[in-house]
Amino acid sequence: MPERIFLSPPHIGNTELDLVKEVFDSNYIAPVGPMLGTFEKAMAEYVNISNTLAVSSGTAAIHLILRHLGLQSGDVVLASTLNFIGSVAPVIYEGGNLIFIDAESESWNMNPDRLEEGLEECRLTGKNVKAVIATDLYGQCVDLDRIKGVCDKYGVPVIVDSAESLGAEYKNKPAGYGAYASIYSFNGNKIITTSGGGVLASEDKELIEHARKLSTQARDDFPYYQHSELGFNYRMSNVLAAIGVGQLKVLDERVIRKRAINRSYRKLLAEVSGLSFMPAPSYGRTNCWLTVIQLDPKIVSATPEEVRSALEKENIETRPVWKPMHMQPVFANTHVIKGCVAERIFSNGLCLPSGTNMSDGDIERVVNCIVKII
Repeated sequence: MPERIFLSPPHIGNTELDLVKEVFDSNYIAPVGPMLGTFEKAMAEYVNISNTLAVSSGTAAIHLILRHLGLQSGDVVLASTLNFIGSVAPVIYEGGNLIFIDAESESWNMNPDRLEEGLEECRLTGKNVKAVIATDLYGQCVDLDRIKGVCDKYGVPVIVDSAESLGAEYKNKPAGYGAYASIYSFNGNKIITTSGGGVLASEDKELIEHARKLSTQARDDFPYYQHSELGFNYRMSNVLAAIGVGQLKVLDERVIRKRAINRSYRKLLAEVSGLSFMPAPSYGRTNCWLTVIQLDPKIVSATPEEVRSALEKENIETRPVWKPMHMQPVFANTHVIKGCVAERIFSNGLCLPSGTNMSDGDIERVVNCIVKII
């Protein structure tokens, strides 16, 4: 069996190990420590957002935002349907209701026109909308100006889930910049990792301070443990923050490599009839977290699942495109505004190996297998 090619594995260097050793030497192993503040400051500078909070995951960051906004049972949040469940599950945690919004073909992200339909429908039916969660899919930023323009008409704050897009740009600004709040993920498969973790960023200092309190069990400012509200155990540890500090130093290098991998795939697969790539709208620049293809069923006889299974037999990991949230059994009765674009992308899509430590030979091996199969 040839050596396995993973979809998007961690890429760690010696700097991270040295920083972790520094943490161990200082004995700041518990959640809060100096490296945590260093990581938060570095993230704030990178995304150009004044206030940041490092937490246990991107999902935790979204949960904290919704708790701060006062989401209650029966309130509505509109969210991208072509998405990962961690982006929307916190709405259910708080007893809220979801309305899913279809993707647009031009970017695969939330369709602003469908969003406006959803918000108008909520207005006409008297539903209380607390927020819109727009997800940057596969490293590509949402069209934030259009989404904010729609949401401003209805007085609804925009949360951008930039879990997959750190290092990407929207109109020459960092991913997530300009939203009411944005979140970033450092899960093991992201462009940089802390093994597990996330960051909440916002210009709203009150949000960040409240989220900081909530993330450490909402302890009041007393010498003893007193709690006036319920919180969570969501703070990132000082050890993981050290890894994050080291990873941020090489983020730009990782983005360059991800884009190079994407260009190689596009070049080597350019002549394959019926195969296309995720589109890249002119308003931004993706970080190419994952390279994603579409197979036209009218031209390609092999299905994405058949291609995935065949590549797996060659010890190459690929993954289907996110299954839309409105197609998930857990959300079977959840309302969706349209949905056919997301369904088509899911049916025809496949994510290719995109790890930044892939060699050119690895890329050629993946391409040769794809060409052989289809």
